Amino acid sequence: MMNAIFKRLLGAGLVTASLLAGHAAMAQTALTDYKIGFQKTGLPVVAQRLGTIETALKAQGIAVTWVEFQAGPPLVEALNVGAIDAGWVGDAPPIFGQAGGANIVYVAALPSNGAGEAVFVKDSSPIATIADLKGKKVGVGKGTSANNLLIAALQHDGLAYTDIEPVYLSPADAAAAFASDSIDAWVVWDPFFAIAETQNPTRVLVRSSDILDVNTYFLANGDFAKAHGDVLTTTIAALGEAAAWADAHRDEVAAALHEVTGVPLEAQTIAANRAKFGVWPITDAIVTGQQATADRFFDIGLIPVKVVIKDAVWTAN
Repeated sequence: MMNAIFKRLLGAGLVTASLLAGHAAMAQTALTDYKIGFQKTGLPVVAQRLGTIETALKAQGIAVTWVEFQAGPPLVEALNVGAIDAGWVGDAPPIFGQAGGANIVYVAALPSNGAGEAVFVKDSSPIATIADLKGKKVGVGKGTSANNLLIAALQHDGLAYTDIEPVYLSPADAAAAFASDSIDAWVVWDPFFAIAETQNPTRVLVRSSDILDVNTYFLANGDFAKAHGDVLTTTIAALGEAAAWADAHRDEVAAALHEVTGVPLEAQTIAANRAKFGVWPITDAIVTGQQATADRFFDIGLIPVKVVIKDAVWTAN
């Protein structure tokens, strides 16, 4: 049953080849259709349900199209080719994108997945600590924020990434592998983490909020940012309004997420209650933290070049 829920959640979000084609160049004309990439969780879903961005841009004659993705890496690729104009991802995907020369910029920072992202095992597992993962199979999405958490957790407990067997899986495939004991542990974010908790007795080894001080990010295609900075500024202000509302209406957030995603209300309530909401400018401190994450990936060979985060930070005109 758990795998079926994941399949329904993710099936509609796969990016098609047609979406990624035909957007190599951005026309320097009046914007009429603004494409925002999102994953069905957190603040972007809240903003979509409230219509805050649509309301803010309506007077300019700009319509908003929401494009769903199952994870951050394909969203970053869509940004790179101009299939979407902006979108929200975790900390790791833009680093992998920048390392590959993606045409993306950091526009704003949002809270990390925090308590809603974890390394966990089934409660029946003999694995009790991160150190016990040595030689074990750990399911994780490559290039995701969960990948960063796994690496940091291993380093924190004196293990190298090579001490485990990472099994790179999408959340849907990882759910099936976890249920069938094909992997020993799983690292993922909400609502997938919350679904797993409601479907199996689980034990958390470490949460992102325990060892990482990171952010998630609102990104934009680099050409779009140059041509339509006013739209991005309006978007961030509208996201701020949605964040303030969400922080004060947790039950309604859970209900909205349940309605949009089809994920059981019990799981979405867990996710909504431990989520943090907000949006901030990209400060020097945030850049420093993201640079540390990038350096971590480079040091263990997951990205081929050393990236400089500040080179990809957008500045409003």
